[in-house]
Amino acid sequence: MSGRLTHLSYFFPAHNEEANLRGLVEEALGALPAIADEFEIVIVDDGSRDATGRIADELVAARPDVVRVVHHQTNLGYGSALLSGFRAARYEFVAFTDGDRQFRVADLGRLTDRLTEPDAPDAVVGFRIKRADPLVRTLYARAYRFANLVWFGLRIRDVDCACKLFRREALAGIAVESGGAFFSAELLIKLRAAGRTLVEIGVPHHPRTAGSPTGAKPSVVFRAVRDFWRLRLTMWVNRERALGRGSPVIADDATGRSPLG
Repeated sequence: MSGRLTHLSYFFPAHNEEANLRGLVEEALGALPAIADEFEIVIVDDGSRDATGRIADELVAARPDVVRVVHHQTNLGYGSALLSGFRAARYEFVAFTDGDRQFRVADLGRLTDRLTEPDAPDAVVGFRIKRADPLVRTLYARAYRFANLVWFGLRIRDVDCACKLFRREALAGIAVESGGAFFSAELLIKLRAAGRTLVEIGVPHHPRTAGSPTGAKPSVVFRAVRDFWRLRLTMWVNRERALGRGSPVIADDATGRSPLG
């Protein structure tokens, strides 16, 4: 693998993923040594009501050298879980997938290969080569992609693909306000506005085999629509102020800067 990294923080959000958690961490422990010399795995338990939190603690106890967990006492939402993962990351490269095992951890190698090419992009955004989702989610995704293109000029073919890789330094100075499903789009919009380079690479997508998806729930969709228009309207009023609103994506020097500088 030509894109091998020296250090990688890999995280994933997990809400009621007791059926997937052990398998995903075992998969990551097996796949990441081929991608990075040193790595960490961060589980973000987003207020799960099942055994996700307990299992996460057991996984940390078994491998405290590489596995960590962040617990949310209540379900804060997908974006808030991603934010916690970014802020917990300690290394200079940061990647995430979802906790539902619809992406293979080994396929992060496709992203690291692209990141280490001569043009050295700031972020590599995966796109699902063939979506393994129900029709309603595919239709939502197409409409959402079109809306982000029209209203924000975001030319990303699969905005919410949960397989992304970032240079930590590229996230400095970026703040995101959405705590819901609009988080990924807002992050990409603000990275592009800050002059960061974004590239895309195709990744396989697999059907969910355990657990229940929540992305198409009306409450999730409503929150994403609300956050979408909040950013669009505030950008019309004061673009610079709107781009600076929200919580910093990475922790500052005093609370969580990469130990590698």
